Amino acid sequence: MSAKPVDTKKYRFSHRKDKDFNKTLRERVNAYFTDKGITPHANTNAIVKTIFMLTLYFAPFAALFIFGVTNLWIFFGLWVMMGFGAAGIGVNIMHDANHGAFSSSPRVNKIMGMWMNFIGGSADTWKLQHNVLHHTYTNVEGVDHDIAGPPMLRFSPHQPAKPMHKYQYIYAWFLYGLMTLFRSFVTDFTNAYRFKKFGIVREGKDFKKLVSGVIFWKVIYFGYVLVLPMIFLPVSPWITLLGFTAMHFVLGLTLALIFQCAHVMETCEYPLPNDKGEMDNNWAVHQMMTTTNFSPKNRVFSWFIGGLNYQVEHHLFQHICHVHYRDLSKIVSQTAEEFGIQYKTQKNFVTAVWGHAKMLKQLGTEKVPVGQGQPNFNK
Repeated sequence: MSAKPVDTKKYRFSHRKDKDFNKTLRERVNAYFTDKGITPHANTNAIVKTIFMLTLYFAPFAALFIFGVTNLWIFFGLWVMMGFGAAGIGVNIMHDANHGAFSSSPRVNKIMGMWMNFIGGSADTWKLQHNVLHHTYTNVEGVDHDIAGPPMLRFSPHQPAKPMHKYQYIYAWFLYGLMTLFRSFVTDFTNAYRFKKFGIVREGKDFKKLVSGVIFWKVIYFGYVLVLPMIFLPVSPWITLLGFTAMHFVLGLTLALIFQCAHVMETCEYPLPNDKGEMDNNWAVHQMMTTTNFSPKNRVFSWFIGGLNYQVEHHLFQHICHVHYRDLSKIVSQTAEEFGIQYKTQKNFVTAVWGHAKMLKQLGTEKVPVGQGQPNFNK
């Protein structure tokens, strides 16, 4: 479901409503780092995870060549491990880096952000989609590209309902598994053209540079991860293609569940601007309305998914490394309570996935029941 071109420059958040919440919250977070004398960027924990996730991805890939694996169980098992490794690279390394949160050095962030290109995506188009559109206009129909799925999926009550959507809570999971595979072959290119229509990328030199960069990295990616294995591994090229597909299915499903459980939920809201492009709330409150956390007590799970179970903190402080989100969540929840702003969270990941499934089912009908803290879209 492609988003229609809109002039995002006309969209404005309120600078008056709840302005003290944003000011107070940022003062407290700044004081946290000052008082502790620590950097808001990556620490030793983040460096260890960087090494671990890169190893989890590249070690199985190397093993396919070194040991000439022909046992299909082991063969596909190694590709599945690569899928989890690629997901780990995505949420722990490139995500922070492309937000400018991994290091205080823009050069280091750019280099680390390029790992996105090595797992099949495009760092350049991702930053435009994720940093510019999603993080600014979260859950705003027509602007947030993250809720503009394919025609067979409906992620917003403001999107037209189709008969097929009635069953999306059943088949969505399979499509999630194809997400990064489709992105590798198609979406990065279509996004480049869409962003030109949005006015985010200027026509001419900038657009050509973006597209040529996407093409260059696609050649590198498919060359090393697909063509070389098809040529040198001691199995049929079709078996290698299936292994590659299995890797991407694990990668796509993992990433989709992490991000969908943060925004496409019963408690998350879908605000729209008025005719003048004005939003009802300031940007910080908008993020609180449209985002939810999950599984805050599971440290192992949080460690693996790059702290993105603390999506509220990530959306409010995207330039801060994820290793600090757990501590910041205490500040954010306390400040939100003081200002009477709802702090949304799900107790664990299973509950969050179940909540997302329920929301998919609700969105499968033309009218969506009103959830807690959710406006009535059916007026």
